[in-house]
Amino acid sequence: MAKKLGFGLMRLPRLDPNDEASIDIEQLKQMVDMFIQRGFTYFDTAWMYCGYQSESAVKPALTDRYPRDSYTLTTKLHADYIHSFEDRDKIFKAQLEKTGVDYFDYYLIHDVGPLHNQVYEQYDCYNWLREKKEQGLVRHMGFSFHDTAEFLDKVLTAHPEMEFVQLQLNYLDWDSEGVQSRKCYETAKKHGKKVIVMEPVKGGTLAKLPEEAEKLFKAYAPDRSIPSWAIRFAASLDNVFMVLSGMSSLEQMDDNTATMQDFKPLNGEEQAIIRQTVDIINRSIAIPCTGCSYCTDGCPMNIAIPKYFSLYNLDMQESREKEWTSQGGYYDNYEGKFGMAGDCIKCGQCEHICPQHLPIRKYLEDVAAHFGK
Repeated sequence: MAKKLGFGLMRLPRLDPNDEASIDIEQLKQMVDMFIQRGFTYFDTAWMYCGYQSESAVKPALTDRYPRDSYTLTTKLHADYIHSFEDRDKIFKAQLEKTGVDYFDYYLIHDVGPLHNQVYEQYDCYNWLREKKEQGLVRHMGFSFHDTAEFLDKVLTAHPEMEFVQLQLNYLDWDSEGVQSRKCYETAKKHGKKVIVMEPVKGGTLAKLPEEAEKLFKAYAPDRSIPSWAIRFAASLDNVFMVLSGMSSLEQMDDNTATMQDFKPLNGEEQAIIRQTVDIINRSIAIPCTGCSYCTDGCPMNIAIPKYFSLYNLDMQESREKEWTSQGGYYDNYEGKFGMAGDCIKCGQCEHICPQHLPIRKYLEDVAAHFGK
């Protein structure tokens, strides 16, 4: 049976921390080597990841260095890049060339929601993908999803040929009415579809917890890392066959693969600790951003939205007795490199593309007021 941890190639190590396209290929090679040597095989990329360079990084780091039967490769078709029937094959051909393979093990229609699904239906993408499978260019077909369980039910009813669903699922979003992790998971299960998990650590949010929550975890298992609890939560669900983790350093790779090499599902006591942790976190997280950075592409003011939200969340978790925190300094240092939060012109393109459906314009006002710019 395949190990349940997948390497999400969305937040890769960078040579320039402010340029997501500047992938550190040499460090990535080390990460790939550790991943495969420890018995893991599943790699997940997409057209727009890492400033459109993630798929290209797959070739020097993985496919040029390992035999095709030693790994599983997944990529995706996104509605924002389809403006004609011809675009589907144009993108697919480019993806094969960039990654250096002649077929994909898994291929996803990306971020299916009401607006994107109109594009997918208009250009007959579901049948197109089925044809790719019949041609042997795709082994398994499915879609990723960031919307309500009600809409997921409609899509799966209309397209029973889809073999799996990729869902945002983590212990913080499990009972969230905004993300509906539990409801979407149960809907997929009702339709007999296996689930791939994305954002199990919620873009790093569940790696750095409030001190009260960390103490709960450490009291129970002192040597276990904080993110490992989130990975195991997702992997413990019986209908989940793969948990993706977007790893950006060799240290993260070491921790995640060590956690999942001899995977043991959470027991009842561990589940209870996680429920306590959720209550603690919900009192302290101001902006539930996952840091996917979809919102930054096309921002007319070049605002580093996820960076500012992360700084804001961290600052809100700092002790109120402190006269100074480092987050304000980090925020000031972005001036000149990016637009500041207060530069937002309220165009709304960021909210249109946000998978979490966050009121980004309102949050940017909060950030600007908090940090003073």
